[in-house]
Amino acid sequence: MESKPPFPPFDEASATLKVRLAEDAWNTREPERVSLAYSVDTRWRNRAEFANGREEVVAFLRRKWARELDYRLIKELWAYKGNRIAVRFAYEWHDDANNWYRSFGNENWEFNEAGLMTHRHASINDLPIKEADRKYHWPLGRRPDDHPSLSDLGF
Repeated sequence: MESKPPFPPFDEASATLKVRLAEDAWNTREPERVSLAYSVDTRWRNRAEFANGREEVVAFLRRKWARELDYRLIKELWAYKGNRIAVRFAYEWHDDANNWYRSFGNENWEFNEAGLMTHRHASINDLPIKEADRKYHWPLGRRPDDHPSLSDLGF
């Protein structure tokens, strides 16, 4: 059976690590790689879109990152208990007309015993911003460890 540590039940350290690992994976913008953190039969709600299973997750992520260019994400642990984690996040991106956005949201995650996410419920709002108002300027990929967190940025 596939596995993705850390495993539930989560404590603060393991939940925080799980959130950072998810952030790091999403910042690769590699749909196939990201999908490996989810169970084969994972169920998602992302805004008003639903995905069932890894294949649909990969297709969703391909569409997402074809539209959301220069995507940079920060996630932060909100709460945890047992096999569940709640996360808040913000990411910055622009469309093909170079209109910039900061998208804010919350996610609720549920994991199986192998540490794979079986459920992901995401609520997201997009805020148009000026390019000069961007806060995420690291090179594409993993957020540097010394970059401010969401709380540090006042988000």
